[in-house]
Amino acid sequence: MTNQVAAVHAVEIAGLNKIFNAGKSSAVEALVDVDLRIAPGEFVSLIGPSGCGKSTLLRLIANLLEPSSGTVLVNGKPAATARQDQDYGMAFQQSGLFEWRSVVRNIELPLELKGWDKAKRRARALEMLELVKLGDFASHMPWQLSGGMQQRVAIARALAAHPPLLLMDEPFGALDEMTREHMQSELLQICARTSTTVVFVTHSIPEAVYLSNRVVVMSPRPGRITEIIDVDLGGERDEGTREDSAFYGRITAVREALRGVEMTGGARGIEDR
Repeated sequence: MTNQVAAVHAVEIAGLNKIFNAGKSSAVEALVDVDLRIAPGEFVSLIGPSGCGKSTLLRLIANLLEPSSGTVLVNGKPAATARQDQDYGMAFQQSGLFEWRSVVRNIELPLELKGWDKAKRRARALEMLELVKLGDFASHMPWQLSGGMQQRVAIARALAAHPPLLLMDEPFGALDEMTREHMQSELLQICARTSTTVVFVTHSIPEAVYLSNRVVVMSPRPGRITEIIDVDLGGERDEGTREDSAFYGRITAVREALRGVEMTGGARGIEDR
């Protein structure tokens, strides 16, 4: 008999519930019965009405919050262990760069915390700057860069230790439309080169469709997963993808799923695979 090793998911969530201020009159039920599995190398976006728990779910994966019940595994480990092992990087809407550190020293910071020696972390930081096409800006200060360039530095910092998982909370939300589209394309290229799994929070339907292998649609609070939409746009995604009929078809599918959520105000019982 051949022993088969079960595939380890990048993220595996089962029976997840989150209540803030549990047991108090101010209790808020944020997430209910969330089940989700994400394969290594997959790009998954979370989308839903404001306040539906998208960012809360991301923070539970990152172990920045503790679940009220249920389990969260990252690379087969409890989320707390994965955080201690630095199995993921994070990027937010604001780049979060330290203004008193140069660009290259911002990228070095997580490597310093991991105890890398100076030469090794400088080499990795410069490598990551080349990856995000900012090799000429290593000695610049963050305030000398545009918003899009700052976000690229933040992504480089998040990926510096080559984590298998990248968690992103509306990282392009503050950018103008042209810069945002450029950054989306850059992100896909970076993730393809590094084989990074991504969980991405967004309010933008076109952004979710352009970036994702799957789009997870969530209900109003208490947040539930109501539908998971596969996005198969074929081949490498580029500017031509945005003009393709399949792209518009997937946008319509996500919009209709969100419209159904708004009309019913709750879950539609679509089971995750």
